[in-house]
Amino acid sequence: MGRATARPPVETPSELNAPLFRSLAEQLGDGRRRVVLDLGPASTAMLSLLGRSPCRVGIADLVRGDEIDSLNAAESTEERVALAHALLPEHDPEHPVDIVLCWDLPNYLHPAAMAALMSVIAARANVRAIAHALVVYSERSMPKRPGHFVPIDGFRLVNRAVDPTEVPAPRHSSEALNRSMGGFIIDRVRLLANGMQEYLFCIPD
Repeated sequence: MGRATARPPVETPSELNAPLFRSLAEQLGDGRRRVVLDLGPASTAMLSLLGRSPCRVGIADLVRGDEIDSLNAAESTEERVALAHALLPEHDPEHPVDIVLCWDLPNYLHPAAMAALMSVIAARANVRAIAHALVVYSERSMPKRPGHFVPIDGFRLVNRAVDPTEVPAPRHSSEALNRSMGGFIIDRVRLLANGMQEYLFCIPD
């Protein structure tokens, strides 16, 4: 991804108003049972938020080790797909995925790796399933490693794992994201105060 540069350490994580995440979280209050796949690490705050409704939650935690590097290094679609199956929680065909929390992973996975991962998820998902993501848009650099976003006050987000080292940001266009989301397409997008774009992707009917 280019040469890494150091930046001053972040003393206090900044809060992020994420309206599309809020809209997604508010939908959980309708009492319907949903299956949520979280591609980030587990957090008490997120599990507490999801626990307000009858959700079944799967945690992939693709940022805990070398999972991202492994997916990016895979040399063929078949290898990437097989690795995605191995990294994701065990699939239960009777409980297809309704919501996918991608967080900022699209910034760190190469398009082919992201496409393979999301195609596997799409095959496990309901029609009209929704995926949420945060994509660097206006900034030319980003933390070297993905963040750990957790909800506060129910709906706002804070990143608890900001890497002080920066690398060039890919700054994916909407067209490129549509091609790399494995069957999910852009449904809504918002530009956030921190320069990220917040996306909701859906599987079309």
